Amino acid sequence: MSFTLLPGIDIDGQAQGWAFLTDLQRNSFGYFLQEVSAKTGLARDKTRPHWPASIAATGLALTTYPIGVERGWMSRALALERTLTTLQFLAVSKQGGAADASGHHGFFYHFLDIDSGKRVWDCELSSIDTALLIAGVLTAAAYFQADTDDEAQVRSLADRLYRRVDWNWMCHGGELVCHGWTPEGGFLPWHWEGYDEALILYVLALGSPTHPVAPASYAAWLRSYEWRDIYGIELLYAGALFIHQMSHIWIDFRGIADSFMRARGIDYFENSRRATQVQQQYAMRNPLNFDQYGQFCWGFTACDGPGAVSRKIDGIERTFYGYVARGAPYGPDDGTLAPWAVVASLPFAPDIVLPTIHAFAKRRLHEANPYGFKASFCPTFGEGSGVCREAGWVSPYHFGINEGPTVVMIENYRSDLVWRLLRQCPPIICGLRQAGFDGAWLATATLRNERMASR
Repeated sequence: MSFTLLPGIDIDGQAQGWAFLTDLQRNSFGYFLQEVSAKTGLARDKTRPHWPASIAATGLALTTYPIGVERGWMSRALALERTLTTLQFLAVSKQGGAADASGHHGFFYHFLDIDSGKRVWDCELSSIDTALLIAGVLTAAAYFQADTDDEAQVRSLADRLYRRVDWNWMCHGGELVCHGWTPEGGFLPWHWEGYDEALILYVLALGSPTHPVAPASYAAWLRSYEWRDIYGIELLYAGALFIHQMSHIWIDFRGIADSFMRARGIDYFENSRRATQVQQQYAMRNPLNFDQYGQFCWGFTACDGPGAVSRKIDGIERTFYGYVARGAPYGPDDGTLAPWAVVASLPFAPDIVLPTIHAFAKRRLHEANPYGFKASFCPTFGEGSGVCREAGWVSPYHFGINEGPTVVMIENYRSDLVWRLLRQCPPIICGLRQAGFDGAWLATATLRNERMASR
């Protein structure tokens, strides 16, 4: 599969823009058609041979299936079958403190063998990746609402999986939620503090009807925020762009605000728009003089890179990295850009995202490639070849956590499908209210589940 520009029509034109986005979205969706185990429903973390699944990619797979149905890329029957395979496996997968389990206390390990579901690489029981998985589980439940046995089973399994997660246990006796736990070493020394992708985690943890964290946990997280003025743009700071996107994949933050945002007169959606502008401004200034940065060439986030190596290029000693969270304007920055991160900001700032997508397409980062744009590229590193030679180094892999945001955020921009589904989701409604959010759609949202309403 590949997508092409319609001849004779500029992408800035309405017809061409929609055709281009549709093809990009469809091809990125292809990742979840091809890179998912038929046995477990788990989604592969990346396309390297023999690579395991990740639970975050699996949550994104569950989130994309309703989009595939609504866009006509898969039947509802197939989406339901795949969803049930995934939820049934997760529900019966081994839980407990054993090193070969799939999870413990309702949380799941970051990486699982794609066909057996067993923990791999001695990885951590991941609080954030479990949250992203549960967000996908709840999306499936919100979509499959028909009065049939199979769709009722989706809703029942989703409720069971959500209720099983012991969010309070992951606080380890403190206020902030811990990053994770291993059977070998216990709780990790890090907690979710400072503005980060854990907004969705705290909302789900607060909304739990069985093992919730206290509102004081969210208040402690808010106290760790940093408000900054960068290039004359005031915002809640985080350098990597994915932080400003990940929770927005599922939650519509337009017009709703917690105490921190109310005090500053904006919401998290507006904050993400400003963060997107900061990224562009940093690339235009290009203080480290990396190749090709500019008005329509940016995208600093967690992504694959050329690897840990130093080189002298044009008289400058450059240090490059592998997979790290790159950020603007304070780095790290090694000249590596991620097109998917730009696409995932489409709902926030289409005025600067659409022409940047067009510029990436001109670099032919999508050709000879089944899943949309390449994951990342580094013009400064050089060694480009084939259709992408002008892009320099290009990642040879695709990642589930890149393809998912591409599919979902294009859809949220076009139809707000996932946002509409989750605006009716009791755990999301309850969690947001427990966190002190109000306004817009949340003010009139109703809880279908009376057990949630009674909390």
